[in-house]
Amino acid sequence: MFETLSALMGGFAAAITPVNLAWALAGCFIGTAIGVLPGIGPALTVAMLLPLTAKVDPSAALILFAGVYYGAMFGGSTTSILMNTPGESATMVTAMEGNTMARNGRAGPALATAAIGSFVAGTIATVLLTLFAPLMANFALQFGPAEYFMIMALAFTTVSAVIGASVLKGMTSLFIGLGLGLIGIDAVSGVVRYTGGIPELFDGIDVVVVAVGLFAVGEALYGVLYRQGETTMNRMSSTRMNRSDWRRSIPAWLRGTFIGFPFGLIPAGGAEIPTFLSYATEKKLSKTPQDFSPNGGPGAIEGVAGPEAANNATVTAALAPLLTLGIPTSATTAILLAAFQNYNLQPGPALLQTSGPLVWTLIASLYIGNVMLLVLNLPLIGIWVRVLRIPTPLLYGGILIFSTLGAYSLRQSWFDLLLLLLIGLMGLAMRRFGFPVAPVIVGMILGPMAEKQLRNALSIAQGDWSVFLTRPLSLAILCIIVAVLVLPRVLARRAPALHT
Repeated sequence: MFETLSALMGGFAAAITPVNLAWALAGCFIGTAIGVLPGIGPALTVAMLLPLTAKVDPSAALILFAGVYYGAMFGGSTTSILMNTPGESATMVTAMEGNTMARNGRAGPALATAAIGSFVAGTIATVLLTLFAPLMANFALQFGPAEYFMIMALAFTTVSAVIGASVLKGMTSLFIGLGLGLIGIDAVSGVVRYTGGIPELFDGIDVVVVAVGLFAVGEALYGVLYRQGETTMNRMSSTRMNRSDWRRSIPAWLRGTFIGFPFGLIPAGGAEIPTFLSYATEKKLSKTPQDFSPNGGPGAIEGVAGPEAANNATVTAALAPLLTLGIPTSATTAILLAAFQNYNLQPGPALLQTSGPLVWTLIASLYIGNVMLLVLNLPLIGIWVRVLRIPTPLLYGGILIFSTLGAYSLRQSWFDLLLLLLIGLMGLAMRRFGFPVAPVIVGMILGPMAEKQLRNALSIAQGDWSVFLTRPLSLAILCIIVAVLVLPRVLARRAPALHT
């Protein structure tokens, strides 16, 4: 422990030099900006910055990339809350409660709990990364295809059973997402599936197009057609959190942190799964479930606080397997692995021995970056909420412009714009008839991954389905899935009996 703290102090000594502080600030600012803009994302940004930083000192460049990485999670919540346009796929859950709060005059508290929750989760996760990264990364190696498949099945279960007001409608949305995720070339067999012979679909449908179409375009069209005359979008009360907001947010921040951190250690779908699990947890534990938007409420602040903490904890934890094992668990950490290799550094068990000062400087910069992001974002809350004073038609027009630019920037393809419109119309229909849109994204992201892990598990077990029961971790997750499905119904049936 003393050696760890001594090495960390050495890292702080290097990280607080003016040059490295400037690189950290640049990374945080760029990350916040690209998080606000839908369709860009930290992976693409870091990839574009790689050739520009080829001559930069390795520690400075990695501090910049790390700032972009977790800064994007801070920025992604802004447009999710204000415009219902997720800047990042991990902020889709934030859009559900955050935008409802914004439309009911509480954009300020929603933005504040997102910023403070990100800081709290990022700091706690960095402490855990400092103290326990090697142990946790080694534990994550025990996960095989069977465990990964069960984790994704758990995500399917919680999303379809908890997010929507109706389990049937939640399952329907989930299966729509699973169907969209199967479009394209099968990664295992190479067979082209469900493309209708359209070449543009051979690579599949980009999840950003679907997310922006369902959330942003669908929301704008629904607002134009069904919210005419409503004034809640422009009404705003306090920009600060009150005592009740703090009381409801603090436990959600802590729960979100400890839900998100373990998921950063394993390649199980990035930050999407823990954010949905955190949302499901907060909705189940809430003393005021009627406040949640699927129940017709004005928006629950813990539904913003928990998922925002979860996605930032996941992002920080993802650095543990990258640094200690050389295993990237997300698209951005894969680009960061390439950045290390550009400087002839190979992340893995020997990295701390061969390049210890650089690693500890990077970890120290995470502490500094979290403070920078909080200082950058909290003063901007008053400015951001003024966006809601924009007349509603102009606001919806801005949403459509940002959505179009985000979708077109992916591949510069007119076909993506056509898909954006069609998926936006589907989002409009789903809102009109009460189908939750979030399970579509979950099914699309995790469906192909779940299929791949299922195939791998059965291939290793030579077709024996009992592999999911004979492995202890897989069986434990299966028991949790059964509990999620059965316990609410048992308790609901027992409740009337207890009152009679």
